[in-house]
Amino acid sequence: MKALVVSDSHGLTKELDMIVKRHMTEVDFMLHCGDSELESTSSELSPFLGVKGNCDFGSDLPNDVISDLGELSFLMAHGHLYDVKSTLMRLNYRAAELGVNLVFFGHSHIAGAELINDILFINPGSIRLPVMRRQKTYAMISVEKREVTVTFYEVNGEVVEELSKTVTL
Repeated sequence: MKALVVSDSHGLTKELDMIVKRHMTEVDFMLHCGDSELESTSSELSPFLGVKGNCDFGSDLPNDVISDLGELSFLMAHGHLYDVKSTLMRLNYRAAELGVNLVFFGHSHIAGAELINDILFINPGSIRLPVMRRQKTYAMISVEKREVTVTFYEVNGEVVEELSKTVTL
């Protein structure tokens, strides 16, 4: 099972379309972790299951989504309601409460994947305004049984090797 994950596109449309076209035949679904700053009915967001970010004013998207990715379950939230710029503790508590294996979030614009208490937290970064690195990033998640491979990409499609990893949950 594979999912494409983006976040914090902040009004970009051409780049979202390009990423969707690049990966549409290789993924089972696409996730947007918020701050698209687009109408939830926009054609650019139509391929995505999305959540509302702090810059998505008036959006009718949900704050959180809980679903499955293969044999694993996930929580997707933008992160602003969980103070992710300061700590992942509140988001970790929520994930543990729900019993999920994966958490997808944005808000901080910092790309990375971190295992905390047997839960894999994945922030795809930002395709518009990255923080702590120059690359504008998104991620591809591949789940095979309980093995999760997270591959980070630059907007141009190049793999960011130093961020990518495989974890068994």
